[in-house]
Amino acid sequence: MSGTAGVLTAGRRGRRRPRPSLPSREGGADVVLADVVKSFGPVRALRGVSLAVAASEFVTVTGPSGSGKSTLLSLIGSLDRPDSGAITVAGMPVPEPRHAVEFRRRLVGFVFQDNLLLPYLSAQSNIEAALLAAGVGRRERRQRSSELLVEVGLADRARHLPSELSGGQRQTVALARALANHPRLLLADEPTGALDQASAARALDLLASMREAHGMTVLVVSHDAAVAKRADRVMRLVDGQVV
Repeated sequence: MSGTAGVLTAGRRGRRRPRPSLPSREGGADVVLADVVKSFGPVRALRGVSLAVAASEFVTVTGPSGSGKSTLLSLIGSLDRPDSGAITVAGMPVPEPRHAVEFRRRLVGFVFQDNLLLPYLSAQSNIEAALLAAGVGRRERRQRSSELLVEVGLADRARHLPSELSGGQRQTVALARALANHPRLLLADEPTGALDQASAARALDLLASMREAHGMTVLVVSHDAAVAKRADRVMRLVDGQVV
């Protein structure tokens, strides 16, 4: 009995819980908003917005400052919640922010104007950070981040800190980080806003090629006419409404 018990105990102790792996590439996710309203105090940012974005579509949202564009992305990405109305991504209701950790890790990638890279981590480690948050094992994190750096043309910058990269390179790392978990929806808020014209053009080329390669849906907020030219469709927001 003692020998049997010892074997069983060793088996239990030696058994490891499987590490989460990267989600499979499932193509783009459709996005549907129905009569969405959002206010900040007396300011009504969105006034009954309804729109639909097809899976794998590239849509640019334009409009003057203060028209509700960034608010729209925040609601779709579950960073905030609407006052009323409904939002679905891939046929599922967008969860409230406090319950949306897995939704953001597994379904949505974000790219912001200021890239928001961690200044004390290398380019590769910044990408790995997104995978670490999803519970991906060390070996797979290293492999995935290396593959992405090759794909975006920055393999030779893997060990560089953000301060050692140009603005365009930092935004490229931010895009690679956003793609780390194979998102089905990529949300980008003024991704070329802080770049010079040449760097912006390269960033747009990369975004278009990544969308083609990965099949994700892309929704970009931008004032940049060059971004609108790359899109399948352009939506314009004025005073919190689609016009």
